[in-house]
Amino acid sequence: MKIVIRFFLLLLFFICFWFGLSQINWMQILQVEKVTDSTEEKIAEVIRNSIERSEEIIRDKEIKDVIDSIVHKIANKNRIDANELNILIVNNPQVNAFALPDKHMVIFTGLIEACENPETLSGVIAHELAHIELNHVMKKLAKEVGISVLFSITSNTGGEVLGEVTKTLSSSAYDRTLEEEADENALRYLLNTNIDPEPLAEFFYKLSLDEPEFASKFQWLSTHPDSKERAKNILNEIKQENQSYESVISNKTWDLFKDKVSSKTEQENF
Repeated sequence: MKIVIRFFLLLLFFICFWFGLSQINWMQILQVEKVTDSTEEKIAEVIRNSIERSEEIIRDKEIKDVIDSIVHKIANKNRIDANELNILIVNNPQVNAFALPDKHMVIFTGLIEACENPETLSGVIAHELAHIELNHVMKKLAKEVGISVLFSITSNTGGEVLGEVTKTLSSSAYDRTLEEEADENALRYLLNTNIDPEPLAEFFYKLSLDEPEFASKFQWLSTHPDSKERAKNILNEIKQENQSYESVISNKTWDLFKDKVSSKTEQENF
C-alpha cells in the first residue's frame, strides 16, 4: 500500500513539475522579446529578397488594388494598422498563402484562382492576418528553428540559416493551439467586417475529400490539419450569430480581378 501511495505521490509531483514549467514565459526569461523586432526585420528582409529573386512578384496595380482593398477592409474594422502590413502577391500556381515575420504576408496566384468568391479569399487573408497579429510567426520560429538560432541571427552570425526559414513558414502548419487561436481571431475579424465566414468553412471542407491529388495541390489546406473539424467549428459559431453580411467587392470587380490573375498565370505558363 505504501508503495502505491509513493508511486501516486511521485506521479503527482512530476505532473505538477511539468505543469509549472509550461506556465513559465521562457521567451521573456531568455530575453528573446528584446531582440524580436530586429530579428523579424532581418528575417523578413532576407526572405523577401529570396522570394523576389526566385519568384515573379505581381505588381499589376489592378490586382494589387483588389487585394489591398480586402486587407484594408478587414484591418480597419479590427483596429489593425494596414499601413504596417506588407503583402506580396506571387505568380505561382501552388494554392498557398502564409505569414512572414515583420507583418509580411505572401499570397500565391494559385490560391486566388482556387477561391470561388471574395469571401473565401477574405477568410484566408483573415486567417493569415491573425497569425501575424498574434505573433505566431516568431513563436513558430522560436520552437522549430530554435532560440539559439534566433540569437545568432540577431548577432549577424546566422545568415546561412535564414535561407531555410521560408520553407519552414510556407510548408508546415502551426501547432494546434496556434491554429485554433488564428481560426477564432479570423472568425472575429470577418464578423466585425460583416463578411460571411461560411465560404471559409467550405474551403476547409475541401481537404476532407478523399482525393490525394486534390489535397496535394492545395498546399494551404494540406498544411492545416483537422480541416473538417475546424469547418464545423466555424459553422457552429456563426449559427449563434444573427447578422447580415455585406459584399466584400462587387461581382463585376471580382470577375475582372480573377480574369486578370488568370491572364498573368497563363503568361507565366506560356
